[in-house]
Amino acid sequence: MLGFALDVIFALLVIRSIWKLLQGVKVGMSVHTAEPRQSRESGVPAQGVQMVKDPVCGTYVVPDRAVSAAVGRQTIYFCSTACRDTYRKKTA
Repeated sequence: MLGFALDVIFALLVIRSIWKLLQGVKVGMSVHTAEPRQSRESGVPAQGVQMVKDPVCGTYVVPDRAVSAAVGRQTIYFCSTACRDTYRKKTA
């Protein structure tokens, strides 16, 4: 009786492992579809974007998500409001 129960438990574990493997393959295949996948929760862009360097700390930032300041006709991008404020103090 104990041997039968262990066989059933082992069979269930094998079936579950195969099921998880097949789900992973299915998810992996969807990455190679015609339309690029993009995680809407994380906000990761589907394609590469040109990044800009923060002039204060040197961090590279995505312009769409960066803090910006207009200096004349030029837009300068910063990683944070603290870097923007530091830049304004140095140039004032």
